[in-house]
Amino acid sequence: MPTDDAEVFDEDWYGRTLSGQSYSQVTFVDVDMTEATNDGSVFDQCTFRGVKFNASTHVNAAFLNCSFSRCSFFEAAFTGCKLLGSRFERCAFSTVSVDGGDWSFVELAGADLSSARITDARMRESDLSRVNASGAVLRGLDLSGATLQGANLTGCDLRGSDLSNVDPTNVELKHAIIGWDQAIQLVTALGLDVRPDDELPADRESR
Repeated sequence: MPTDDAEVFDEDWYGRTLSGQSYSQVTFVDVDMTEATNDGSVFDQCTFRGVKFNASTHVNAAFLNCSFSRCSFFEAAFTGCKLLGSRFERCAFSTVSVDGGDWSFVELAGADLSSARITDARMRESDLSRVNASGAVLRGLDLSGATLQGANLTGCDLRGSDLSNVDPTNVELKHAIIGWDQAIQLVTALGLDVRPDDELPADRESR
């Protein structure tokens, strides 16, 4: 099987075991990887167009600087995977789950993550602008430097995630679930001065 500078077109990889393999600059077009098992494989600068990852499982795998277009990730599961610098365009993420791993510098602008469950992952400087994460679970994420402008986080479970880069004036946060520290972080971002109830402002104390 070609694994370097090649194209894999319209092949049936249903249920295939991809564990421990390495692919560099390979283009996958209309490949069915439904229920594929991927343990530790590396995809470097690969392109995926119209690929079905439905119900596939990926453990300690790497998709480095890859491009995904019109791909389906229905019930796909990623555990401890690296997707550094990868780009997603017009992909379907219905009930996708991510546990741990490094998704830094990933481009997910405009993605529908409303049924996604993403926990304990690093997503530093990722582009999450205009994502629809209404009702999603985005817990324990490192979002430092991430772009979230225009994101819909309505009813999203954000507990434990770094919200230091979230501007509550341009992100929809209605009914989002957050912790006390995050609440203070967001209130401070709004320019409010949070103090204990029994502490009087300095100007009142001087009267």
